[in-house]
This record gives sequence, structure tokens and C-alpha cells, in this order.
Amino acid sequence: MEHNQAVDGLLNLFSKANRDLSAVQNKLHKEFQQVYPDHANPMKLVERLKKIEEEMSSLKDECRELLAAKQDLIDKARTVLVGNRTLLHKLQSSTGVPLTKDADDDAYESFNQVINEWAVQVKSRKEEEAAPDSGDINQMLFSAIVQSN
Repeated sequence: MEHNQAVDGLLNLFSKANRDLSAVQNKLHKEFQQVYPDHANPMKLVERLKKIEEEMSSLKDECRELLAAKQDLIDKARTVLVGNRTLLHKLQSSTGVPLTKDADDDAYESFNQVINEWAVQVKSRKEEEAAPDSGDINQMLFSAIVQSN
């Protein structure tokens, strides 16, 4: 394949510029290594910051997925627990056994206390932030966790 002289000259110019820039990059890298210890090398810090910025997006997505799964687990546990308590109360009343009161069921009370404390914490954080998408419990949970870290 034949090239025009102008194209050949342009290719040579770009190749030389690429070599020159690579040489400058290598020289700067060596100078930074000599001047700064490894943990304080500005070039490495910039590279690390770029990597963190790239990973932050996927980390946020993973947190949202985790919080959605957590909320789903809480909802399902509450549904099952309330359903089982209803069945237990029906069984107790049909057999003439006195009904178990919420205050007498430590596991049920503990579960409700944990859920209520979490809801209060999330609600107070959400009110502090006054974010526009109120109502999305997963976003509230994510904000509460991210802000506390």
C-alpha cells in the first residue's frame, strides 16, 4: 500500500511525538520515584484516585442491591412472623390456652424493637438530608449507611 508523502510525514511526526511523550512520561515517573516515597508519589495517588472513582459507581450499585435484598428479607421475615403469630393465637384460642401477649414474647419484641430502631434511624437521617425521593426505603437505607461511614 502506497502512502502519499504528506501522509508519511504526518505518520512520522505522530510516531516521533508518541516516542517523545513516552520518554517524558518515563522520565517523570523515574523522577517521582526518586523524589517521593512510594506511598506519596503524586502519579500513583492520581492513578489510585481514578481507580477509586471508577469503582465507586459499582460499589454504590452493589450497596443498593444489598439494601434492597435486606429490605426484602425484613419484609418477608415480618410477614412470616406476623402470620405465624396469628396462627399461634388462633391455635391458642381454639384450645383454650391463654393468648401469648407481645410483651411476653421476647423474640417477637426484640425483632420489633430492632426494626423500629432501624426505621427511626433511617427516618431521622432522611429528614436531615431532605432528599427529593422520599418514599424509597432502599435509598433512605443507602443514604443512612453511606453518610455514617
